[in-house]
Amino acid sequence: MIRSTARKRLLTAAALVTGVSLLASACTGGGNGEGEGEGNGGEARVLNVWAGTQTPMVANFNPYAPNPLHVTNGGIYEPLFFYNRAEAGDPTPRLGESYEWSEDGTELTVKIREGVKWSDGEDFTVEDVIFSYTNDAAKRDYLNTIEKVDESTVKFTFNGAQFTSAVQILGTTLMVPEHLFKEVSDLITFTNDEPVGTGPFTLDTITNATYTVVPNEDYWGGEPSLGKVRFLALDKNQSAQDLLATGKIDWTTMFIADPETVTGGGQVSLLNTPQDPTTIMSCSNAALGCAGPPTARAARQAVNLRVDRGEINEKAFSGHAAVASPSLALVGRDDRWISSEIEKESPQESDPAEAAKVLEAAGYTKGADGIFEKDGQKLSVDLISVDGWSDHNAAGDLIAQQALEAGVQINHVKITQQEMSDARTSGNYQMMISGITGTSLDDPFAIYRQWLTTEYTTPVGETIEAGRFNFPRYSNPLVDEAVATAAGTNDEDAKKAAYATVQKEIARDLPYIALVVNPTMSFVNTKDYTGWPSEDDMYAFPPSWATISNGVILSQLEPAS
Repeated sequence: MIRSTARKRLLTAAALVTGVSLLASACTGGGNGEGEGEGNGGEARVLNVWAGTQTPMVANFNPYAPNPLHVTNGGIYEPLFFYNRAEAGDPTPRLGESYEWSEDGTELTVKIREGVKWSDGEDFTVEDVIFSYTNDAAKRDYLNTIEKVDESTVKFTFNGAQFTSAVQILGTTLMVPEHLFKEVSDLITFTNDEPVGTGPFTLDTITNATYTVVPNEDYWGGEPSLGKVRFLALDKNQSAQDLLATGKIDWTTMFIADPETVTGGGQVSLLNTPQDPTTIMSCSNAALGCAGPPTARAARQAVNLRVDRGEINEKAFSGHAAVASPSLALVGRDDRWISSEIEKESPQESDPAEAAKVLEAAGYTKGADGIFEKDGQKLSVDLISVDGWSDHNAAGDLIAQQALEAGVQINHVKITQQEMSDARTSGNYQMMISGITGTSLDDPFAIYRQWLTTEYTTPVGETIEAGRFNFPRYSNPLVDEAVATAAGTNDEDAKKAAYATVQKEIARDLPYIALVVNPTMSFVNTKDYTGWPSEDDMYAFPPSWATISNGVILSQLEPAS
């Protein structure tokens, strides 16, 4: 466990109470829910955030952990540069000031910001940067060396051209303090309850239901204007909606079928930025330990054909979702990268007859109860979603109904967010409804590398590290090779050819069955706080759960006068 010079934070041993009643006690007071006895306008004014965390809250701000608390990545620990996935453009300097690629893409020279302090008072140095890229939890296979050029400059060398990896190298790798992290034996599993970062905020207090952060007085970008920020834990979307409607939440991202119920009073505004595909993920690779019917390609293809996406959008997402693509690229924004060799959009209507043909061709026959079976085993699949996520829960119920009509039995089970996270990272699941975090640029490369390549997964039973998202355990040599080719070129035609290979393979194999593009509704308190992203100035991706962006936005907010 990392110990800083700051006082030990107390993780309370109070009884674990869930739901609105727990948070109501933490959000008493006037206006926006001040919890220290002062109402709006007081010095201790608190901005309340719900980013999806459930109770009991696990006190861990380890950026290498699979599921750190939301303020960790961006609010406490920072990358060298910030890539704004809401708008195309050059990255914004954070702990890095400038960078330059060699002509062949095998070397990258970065100048770091001088005069930065860690929140424990130690200097941020080139040595911290080198450690942050070379420790066991962070190092990538394509990195050969990173060396000190001078006190403010480092040079990376790679085993091949890595132009396309710029976002991951510069924008998603977080800087950590070498003087503390080098003492940790296992950087992935340790509990970091006293974080020391360079970011705009530092940890104040934490309980099993909330934690608060306060401005870092020595922040290199200037001390933030917010007095305090509280992150809440809730077990259901409805609880968050209730608190939002009553002014006890100031920022959250969640699906609300009728946004007018919370925006009608004029205090809360809606920012809708649909970018992330909602999918059915399948633990599909038997060679890496996946088990059950979803390891059969035909079973996944049958579900894909039987899903009625139009019905799911209308009934589960109230018509607010956008059309998804089997390429996992964003239709409209990423059209230039979607191969003409596949269907651009996932089918919106079901095709039960074709689904039956696929199963019969694979050796399945219908049993007396109408359920397909093979080798004496029914085609029965467990599908999980997070309990309380109303859109995903409704989608799961619909998928189960639709599949049953095609002779596939899907057992929809609702579990906690922590159970879902554990299932994804360990591989102990069959199918789940889960989103794919979209890319920081109008280019699907990051999805293809991080969510599809063998490098970014582990065998079932081994925890997938932070920053690696291949939860289906998908492994395809053709995809691995194509992604490596795309990483090593700046030629658009060469990238298109590589992406065409990826898309052809995943459209057939379906480790992810694309359902819809999530509406991504972010609700912000524009009455009491200014500085939010807006349609006129979308300086950061606005979801409350978005890593890196979370800290950037909080550092820009100010209480309204």
